[in-house]
Amino acid sequence: MGCATRRRREGRGISDSHGEQRYACARRTRRLADGLAQAAVSHGFAGARKRSAGQRSEGHHRRHRRRGDARSLRRALCVRSLLRAAVHGRPLRGAPREDDRARPGAPALAAFSSASQDPRGPVIDVDLASRYARLALAGVTREVPHKLDHVVLDDQPVPRPRELHPAFYGCYDWHSAVHSHWTLARLLRLYPELPEAGEIRAALDGNLSAENLAVEAAYCRAHRGFERMYGWAWLLELARELQGTAWGAAIQPLADVIVESYLAFLPKQTYPIRTGTHNNTAFGLAFAHDYARSDGHTQLAELIENRARSYYGGDVDAPAEWEPSGDDFLSPSLVEADLMARVLEPSRFSGWLHAFLPRLPAGLAEPAIVSDRSDGKLAHLDGLNLSRAWCMRRIAAALSFHDLLADQLVAAADQHAREGLAHVATGDYMGEHWLASFAVYLETQ
Repeated sequence: MGCATRRRREGRGISDSHGEQRYACARRTRRLADGLAQAAVSHGFAGARKRSAGQRSEGHHRRHRRRGDARSLRRALCVRSLLRAAVHGRPLRGAPREDDRARPGAPALAAFSSASQDPRGPVIDVDLASRYARLALAGVTREVPHKLDHVVLDDQPVPRPRELHPAFYGCYDWHSAVHSHWTLARLLRLYPELPEAGEIRAALDGNLSAENLAVEAAYCRAHRGFERMYGWAWLLELARELQGTAWGAAIQPLADVIVESYLAFLPKQTYPIRTGTHNNTAFGLAFAHDYARSDGHTQLAELIENRARSYYGGDVDAPAEWEPSGDDFLSPSLVEADLMARVLEPSRFSGWLHAFLPRLPAGLAEPAIVSDRSDGKLAHLDGLNLSRAWCMRRIAAALSFHDLLADQLVAAADQHAREGLAHVATGDYMGEHWLASFAVYLETQ
């Protein structure tokens, strides 16, 4: 028993032995109640949690209605998935894989680490998918402006972006080019009849040739710190999306180099990086873990799980009220929790999360404000709203059905999603060269 828990119980005059018995009984009762409530909801028994009007104050009724709205949204999302699976004759996205069910340490979010060829149907309409596709197409072959991340070692002229990176020379920088190709590949798979499908195939054929990707692999092998870990993570996410295609076969040697870089670097990284931008360790581990699980790369998956527990397993009381920082596009608190949902068992994750994030402070619950979308750094905050939304939804999905923190996360995620999705097409390249990827990831995960 933790010291804080012992002090609380002693303060109430409960002896250790009786307190333990009462605590164990309460836990058993809560588990039974959760199970009965879920069964009631699944069978359409809407009155399972109702009380008479005379039993509660008006203030309690207002709180109950707000919580009910959030729970209704979560139930609707579950029902939508069930209906989609039934109509199309496909297994659920949330169904754990056979090896997950058999493994004692199955993570809380095994569903979100499945292979890229998942059975989900489209969740955004074709018109919106076309707009996202056009944003990505406009960038993947646009060489300038470009922000090179290249160390000059001699007095020779610096090569052009396309000479250094024949596959990923567009979209202002390398990692944005990578995830813009991911956007195109994801939309093409979900919407094969998209009006832009021919342009997408031509762009992927032109950039993701075996020859171009061999040059990229050689560059990453020679520059092991290049794009660590943000670009690494998106490259593996792209490789995961392309599995089973000719483009997937062409990109595999580059993916192998990135996996080698993870395996070489992670044992040496003593401390995680907790920023809200590209160097964030938790984000880099989360996407790589998805790839390792889908590709059957046990060594990488186990290394990531061990490092995640080492880096974050003892974290408590996250300083989430300090967020956001001025140019964040990731929430340090939420991406950490998103990672831990992947690597911890559900029961352990719930306890870890409530110690790490006991409540949702205003700085996390409310969307970030963007004052100037022509400023590339300030425009990061539009991406922050989108990434917060997908993290909140995935974290909430890993919690108990009746966890009030989950209700808060779902409500906040919806608010962040509305704000972020409203500003994907800003008319300024500083946002448009990358925000479509975050929108598509949010809407199709």
